[in-house]
Amino acid sequence: MRKVNCIVVDDEPLARDIIENYISRIESVNLIASCKNVYEAFNSLQKDKIDLIFLDIHMPDIKGIDFFKELNPSPQVIFTTAHADYAAKAYDLGAIDYLVKPIEFTRLTKAISRVLKQIYYPETVDNSKPIEPQDYIYLKIEKKLQKIFLKDILYIESSNNNIKVKIAERDIIAHKKISEIYDTLPKHKFIRVHRSYIISIDHIDSFSPVEIEIKKYKIPVGRKYRENVKTQLGYY
Repeated sequence: MRKVNCIVVDDEPLARDIIENYISRIESVNLIASCKNVYEAFNSLQKDKIDLIFLDIHMPDIKGIDFFKELNPSPQVIFTTAHADYAAKAYDLGAIDYLVKPIEFTRLTKAISRVLKQIYYPETVDNSKPIEPQDYIYLKIEKKLQKIFLKDILYIESSNNNIKVKIAERDIIAHKKISEIYDTLPKHKFIRVHRSYIISIDHIDSFSPVEIEIKKYKIPVGRKYRENVKTQLGYY
């Protein structure tokens, strides 16, 4: 069985370095090129037979999703992104998987396994099964990346450029803007209800257009967010 030829496409050098390091540890995968934009990726696709692309979604000039749409025929694609809510779009476009940054080695090997099955044993692949959303995020806490499972988050509160993640056992404080953390969360699980609050839909005990109750906590709904809250939560 020959090796799978792949390229990495990402405008962030550190993100490329991480994936390159992971690929070097997988015997069945051969890295052909590491590209900082889609133009370099296109040139590589013209020169070599590429089976797989690790493709960042958000890049300058041309987005990874737009580049993928133009590929015909397309190699297998694994999207890489800092945003957790692209699973449905990735599946609709025919991507084999998507990885949320920071990418874990075990998660990447799982994606590679899907690629190998698709290329060499397509009859064993259930293409009707959607890609499963990632169920955790990482936050930088005191120079370490702390894994936080989405199911444990009750709500997130902002204060200046910091956020407080409220989970059952404790509060987690991180230096991050609330808008940045919101971009990484799946929108079918979390909703922004105030300029200072994001809440977990699964943990809501009761709500009205002006207030949401989660456990013993009462969270205000900002005026500009009320219509969206009413629509998403089905308040009639």
